[in-house]
Amino acid sequence: MDFAVRVAQLLSQTLSPDCNAVKTAAEALDRLSLMPQFPFSLLSIATGGENEGQKMAAATYFKNFTRRNIDGGIGSSPHPQQCSKVGKELKDQLFLALLQVQPPPVLKVLVEAFRIIVVAEFVDQNSWSELVPDLRTAIQNSSLISNGMASQWSTINALTLLHALLRPFQYFLNPKVAKEPVPVQLELIAKEILVPLLAVFHQFVEKACKINCTREVNTETALLIVCKCMYFAVKSHMPSALAPLLPVFCHDLISILGSLTFHSATILEEGYLMRLKTGKRSLQIFCALVTRHRKYSDKLMPDMINNVLGIAKCSSNISKLDFVSERIISLAFDVISHILETGPGWRLVSPHFSSLLDSAIFPALVMNEKDISEWEEDADEFLRKNLPSDLEEVSGWREDLFTARKSAINLLGVISMSKGPPTRSSSNGSSAPSKRKKGEKSKQNNQRSSIGDLLVLPFLSKFPVPSEANAIQSGVLNNYFGVLMAYGGQLDFLREQEPRYTETLVRTRLLPLYTFSVCQPYLVATANWVLGELASCLTEEMSTNVYSSLLKALAMPDNRKTSCYPVRISAAGAIAKLLESDYPPPEWLPLLQVVIDRIGNDDEESSVLFQLLSSMVETGEENVAVHIPYVVSSLVGALSKCIPHDLEPWPQMLEKGFSALAVMAQSWESFLSEEFEQNERTEKWASCRATIGRAFSSLLQHFWLANIHPMGQESGATPSCIDNASTLLCSIMLSVTESNDILELKISELLIIWADLIARWHAWEESEDMAVFECINEVVNLESKYGLKDFIQRLVPSPPAPPVPRCSVFEGIGAFISEAILQYPSATWRACSSVHMLLHVPSYSSETEGVKQALAITFSRALLSRFRKIQDKPCSLWKPLLLAMSSCYLCYPETVKGVLEKDEVEGFTNWASNLCHISSSSFESAMSTESEIRKFLYYTFKSFLLANGWLVILSDGPRQGN
Repeated sequence: MDFAVRVAQLLSQTLSPDCNAVKTAAEALDRLSLMPQFPFSLLSIATGGENEGQKMAAATYFKNFTRRNIDGGIGSSPHPQQCSKVGKELKDQLFLALLQVQPPPVLKVLVEAFRIIVVAEFVDQNSWSELVPDLRTAIQNSSLISNGMASQWSTINALTLLHALLRPFQYFLNPKVAKEPVPVQLELIAKEILVPLLAVFHQFVEKACKINCTREVNTETALLIVCKCMYFAVKSHMPSALAPLLPVFCHDLISILGSLTFHSATILEEGYLMRLKTGKRSLQIFCALVTRHRKYSDKLMPDMINNVLGIAKCSSNISKLDFVSERIISLAFDVISHILETGPGWRLVSPHFSSLLDSAIFPALVMNEKDISEWEEDADEFLRKNLPSDLEEVSGWREDLFTARKSAINLLGVISMSKGPPTRSSSNGSSAPSKRKKGEKSKQNNQRSSIGDLLVLPFLSKFPVPSEANAIQSGVLNNYFGVLMAYGGQLDFLREQEPRYTETLVRTRLLPLYTFSVCQPYLVATANWVLGELASCLTEEMSTNVYSSLLKALAMPDNRKTSCYPVRISAAGAIAKLLESDYPPPEWLPLLQVVIDRIGNDDEESSVLFQLLSSMVETGEENVAVHIPYVVSSLVGALSKCIPHDLEPWPQMLEKGFSALAVMAQSWESFLSEEFEQNERTEKWASCRATIGRAFSSLLQHFWLANIHPMGQESGATPSCIDNASTLLCSIMLSVTESNDILELKISELLIIWADLIARWHAWEESEDMAVFECINEVVNLESKYGLKDFIQRLVPSPPAPPVPRCSVFEGIGAFISEAILQYPSATWRACSSVHMLLHVPSYSSETEGVKQALAITFSRALLSRFRKIQDKPCSLWKPLLLAMSSCYLCYPETVKGVLEKDEVEGFTNWASNLCHISSSSFESAMSTESEIRKFLYYTFKSFLLANGWLVILSDGPRQGN
């Protein structure tokens, strides 16, 4: 059978629904890939296969074959005999195939293979010298450019290759170089291909922009690809051959933009859609020229500005436009913003500030018909996209909607920060003292007011604050939404003003919205966002009114028609911003009560409120700590009611809830330690600690003892859940004052499940195990003080249960520590310290000595395995590993010696030598008998433990045997 036919059959077989058939075909193709004709056969099938599926399979295999042999190279390729460099014959055939291949999906895949070769050879090695002249010839002789001569080469395909060739040059190839010269390859492409191509582009534009000219899809596609190529060519560099052609090229782009309409919805037939995309790319080129190539763009700015101003002033029609048209208006705003950052640009745009604000920016900010429709359909999603919130983990604005509004707000911010004409004094200078100095800046020496002062704020003041009297007037509410968005765009400007300036704005333009009985939720939510962003500018005198307003928003109930969830979420975000900016509420308890009352009504909202609660506890410190017993009792009840029947996956609300409770537990213990040190109201605080311990115990019992599926790894619980549960368990144990408390709080039962969970936990995180180790310490302390049921050894369960004892607390902890030693370098010190504590602190009887010995063996093996991986060179981990091994050895010398010498004859001697190395002792000075070595090691080890602050409970001398 012909080789190519066999490959084609196997490719078709890979498309089979039969998994075994696919596997067999893939293995056969892998064997055939060793043959030199394999890539040639793939290209032949990709261009002339029986169907599109077979063509796609061939193209995909060729792409993977190319990546394997170029990216992997000889060393990592599964077929070492393949050369990592693609031969000339194969590159020539690929080039010809790319000029003819159809349909577009197949072309796209093959172009990816072409780009892999381009980067490896043309860009990195500056080889494949014939590529540029061959591509120039192909474009000149392609179907749309060959002056009517029939050609089998597609212009679209050829331009697509040029696009792929230029893509690597859109970025600097060596960012570490301060002034990277234009790459010689890019200069060559510009001179040989782009210069003649721009002449053709000019002809295409003249033809395409004629009135009543029928849009040809291929021509429009070619225009778009050429613009993409030029964007890559000038995004970072400016090839010398292109600079003289920029004026003509930019006027061509202006002609394309001028041919677009933004006054009403347009049927997006394919040709016009391509024209819109070309317009969008044209504006991106303008942005690149203005920001990267001022030397060439300054002379072009007047025409650019006239063009983009005309586009921006169509923003009042956004509600009628498709997404691509709106994106073009958005980019027009972006171009103006970039131009304003240049000296000549500012002088050209500043005369248009007033009309730009009135006719372009503000119309893009107001609530329009599309917005209202979106709001009525899904209010949550509307404001989620429009109001970024840290609590929602939304970074910045969403690109899929309202991009014109985003760009308009950004432009407004740039305009507001611009300086106006010289004035004699500051328009808003104030000598009134302020208690809150944060963010305050003197303007006494500033003789030029900003445009925000002179134009923007006066313009916005024309729009009245909504009230019962004017709410029925057409456009009042929608316009004020634009006003609030505009304030959001001036945050940088407002932060530079004196606090009294912002205080006046907040009192007169924001806070009245919270007293308006029928105010639209989208207005309140936006006002929340602005208040949060202005946190650093607010004065202490305003805190009562600010927090009172935000508490109203945080507690705002839903009505029959509209969800107020976005209002509550944005209020939570604003409060979090205020707390982060060191702007606390005048009273903490009312805020705590509102947050607690809202928890449990909605899972997503409760997750946000739990996160806010954590921020409040961390920020409020002792002011919040005194309320923690009340808060904990309330939250435990709310959480217990919200436990779903199925904990797979682990609900986010529960995770955030446990996290908040853990923060409270830590804050409470810190607060308590300070109070006990000062001996203030110790009886009261002891009672409160007991209350918290009972609440945490009730919660964990509800999850662990009453739930069939506890928060183990199989339930989808994250490492932080185990970490936080350990913090709660530690707090429960700290509340114990007598042995009866252990029974009442069911500590032994909880510890059994906790130990089982940590024994099976393997999802190690950098900071997620600290609480587990702290809990281990407290467990051992509690055991040594009161004794714990099933701590070292569990009794055999009663019938009808199988007579196999389950893991004890001691054994579960041991399994966790062993795994930590093996898997987690950052936990090595804590784990090794726990080894010593577990072996020497608890009291062991003759019945439990076997459990202790088994654990010492497990520890020794884990320690030795970990040490052997790092023993070649002394490092910081040597010390804890060798110390922990010494601790095991002093308990069971013969047994541990056997572990050390199982796979290494001199294992015991090497361990002793390494121990002396880290303790700065001289092993050679010790006696040669094993008993003398043991005595030497004992005293070396004991003094070393004392020096490192480890707890030491040892006898007066070394043990002589098992």
